[in-house]
Amino acid sequence: MRLEVVAVVVPARDEQETIGACLASVAVAARQVRLDVRTVVVADSCVDATAQVATAAGAKVIKTTGSPGGGVGAARAAGCAYALRTLEALPPAAIWLAHTDADSVVPPDWLRAQLAYAERGYDAVVGMVTLAGNSDSDAHRRWTSAYRQRHGHVHGANLGVRGDAYLAVGGFAAVSAHEDLGLLERLVAVGRVVARPHHPRVVTSARLVGRTPAGVAADLRALHCCADRLVNSTDTRTQTLSGE
Repeated sequence: MRLEVVAVVVPARDEQETIGACLASVAVAARQVRLDVRTVVVADSCVDATAQVATAAGAKVIKTTGSPGGGVGAARAAGCAYALRTLEALPPAAIWLAHTDADSVVPPDWLRAQLAYAERGYDAVVGMVTLAGNSDSDAHRRWTSAYRQRHGHVHGANLGVRGDAYLAVGGFAAVSAHEDLGLLERLVAVGRVVARPHHPRVVTSARLVGRTPAGVAADLRALHCCADRLVNSTDTRTQTLSGE
């Protein structure tokens, strides 16, 4: 079935510093496609000005209160449910659900690339990311080096799925992390066709403290801690050998 509408879902928790740039990039990407694009920001338990910034940027904002264990999975699911409900006059197969994160910036051809795969019969698109900035930190370099080896990654920051495929597998689970991976695994299990392109890549934050217990921030934090332990261990051995 031919797609008619794109709904971009962005979960956010206290992201007033980053949501503006995220939504500005989504707006640029939306102008690259001919379909109607609607952006839904899920302000999940926010205590800052995330909702106000998103509203000023032209996004539809829905507010949720995170339940224990629900986290980002519940937020993404709430955004998708809202989008599908407001577009109920259309069959789900005519709706493309694109996903990114509030601390990320999508490239101009982001939506155009996803829709090109959809037109070729793919039910979902699982893209890659790159870290923001040009950090010289050891953790940044090690993460980037390891990431380049292969594309087995799943990021909610660069994901798209056709509405009927999303509903067929039950949507996002209400979990605090890996809701994107869970969705992908269920799509594959029922035979849905998934594209895994290397480009375009979404630029995501290189911060060490994120909004979920897992993800890029957790990976970077682990690498940062490993680097610190290595440096401290080397310093100790050097002091011992020098007799200090």
